[in-house]
Amino acid sequence: MELARVFESSSSSSDEELGDLLVVVDRVKVFRDRRNPFEIYSEAEFRDRYRFYKDTVRHIITLIEDNIAPMTLRNCSLSPADQLLIALRFYATGAFQILVGDDYGVHKSTVCRVVQRVSEHLAGMCPHFVKMPENQQEKLLVKTGFHAIRGFPNVIGCVDGSHVPITSPGGENAELFRNRKTYFSINVQAVCDSKLNIRDIVARWPGSTHDSTIWNASLLSARCENREFQGSYILGDSAYGCTPYLMTPLLNPTTPAERNYNAAHKATRNCIERCFGNWKRRFACLSLGLRTKLENTLTILVATAVLHNIAISQNDQADDFEAIQQYEDVENDINNDNFPGGNAARRALIDTVFR
Repeated sequence: MELARVFESSSSSSDEELGDLLVVVDRVKVFRDRRNPFEIYSEAEFRDRYRFYKDTVRHIITLIEDNIAPMTLRNCSLSPADQLLIALRFYATGAFQILVGDDYGVHKSTVCRVVQRVSEHLAGMCPHFVKMPENQQEKLLVKTGFHAIRGFPNVIGCVDGSHVPITSPGGENAELFRNRKTYFSINVQAVCDSKLNIRDIVARWPGSTHDSTIWNASLLSARCENREFQGSYILGDSAYGCTPYLMTPLLNPTTPAERNYNAAHKATRNCIERCFGNWKRRFACLSLGLRTKLENTLTILVATAVLHNIAISQNDQADDFEAIQQYEDVENDINNDNFPGGNAARRALIDTVFR
């Protein structure tokens, strides 16, 4: 209810009395009713808006609700479900935060805080959901999945980079984020398995950085150098140098065995292209571009990778979402680096498996 207090000044003139009337109205917070998307939308409508089935979202809520539950229920605090849905709506649309806020009757600053909070907690779960196979049984399962595609043996992952558009971060280093296609971006490196799970992600390098630079500086590369995955291969395109553990295609195959190798390599490595495609189709903000602060942007990239893997574990696929292509793909120069043992390992594969 609005409260009005009327203060009247004393004066001998009736005109002055009317002119000196002062009305002070106390503003009262208005809390808008929040609709429950689980109730008002059909399964198809819900998935179209939030990019997940209802049961998948309920599952995600159980994973993070203890960390994002409000300290008090005063002032119509947002429930963990509301907070997650606000974040998912932002990821799914890439819309301005004021538009997402309008859907929930909250201010854009609230949307900003909610997206940041939810993203931080999801990204914090990365070590549990985004990880390379840890034991022989897991490695064998991953290798079997890749081998079934085109007969390429002992593959535990496919690596590539994909650019996520961002607004200029400003500052003296802003131009480092401008890629070869002239837009600002983060070059995200990911490794996936045959089921399109993201097994490793590096989401911090500016768009001008070459794929091979990111790989050479990555923790996974160091683990491979230390022979943690000895006897296993990661497949990469020609942007990477050929090493005993990272197999790349031949630039000029001439023999039937070499062509068989390249064909198997291409078909198997296609998994990472599909992985990036599904990731960006589910979360349109990754295709349309992120307008958040750089620190929050990097957190969102990891958070959506975690959600991508959770969706796969719940058999919630993204193949049916429409692809959005607003920015051109960035191609890397061919890497002609020769690493000790790399060409020899590749030649041994060609001569023993693909002849």
